[in-house]
Amino acid sequence: MTCTWQAQARKISRVIIDPGHGGKDKGANRGSTYEKNLALNVAKRVEALLKAKGMPVTLTRRSDVFVSLSSRAAIANRYSNAIFISIHFNASTSTRLTGVETYYYGGEGKKLAAHVHLRLLSRLKPRNGDTRQRKELAVLNKTRCPAILVECGYISNYSERKRILKSSYQYNCAKAIVDGIWAYKTYR
Repeated sequence: MTCTWQAQARKISRVIIDPGHGGKDKGANRGSTYEKNLALNVAKRVEALLKAKGMPVTLTRRSDVFVSLSSRAAIANRYSNAIFISIHFNASTSTRLTGVETYYYGGEGKKLAAHVHLRLLSRLKPRNGDTRQRKELAVLNKTRCPAILVECGYISNYSERKRILKSSYQYNCAKAIVDGIWAYKTYR
């Protein structure tokens, strides 16, 4: 008797990429380094990598414009079988903090976060980082599809900020996110 069982891939019709902040909402900053610009740079790289794999992608913003949190969730909620990835960079009053964090909401969000976070840890090699549920974040709790928010590093830490500003670091963030999305899509 032959086994014909195969793991079934998740059906994902579209990936919604949300570059955090934008326009009047600068996000975290240190000097001339603004979270809103870094998030958009990484988001556009994620978009290009996903499109190269034939995956439909929608960005919540393509330029330095303000988009409300509820509008970001509404964009994702237009699609069935979508997933939502919000891209951010962290900051703290403590300049010692470093690392990547991935937040999620709900069971499928947790699975998506685990896949993406594992690839971020593997590719970026941060000293710290974890995943955790964040029920209070509007872009997660107002989105009906699996949703995560990725913090790609601390711009408040001088040495990490130097790494974050490098094109290679931003590419590696994007590549890790895409690899995590693909793993989530492929493996149950």
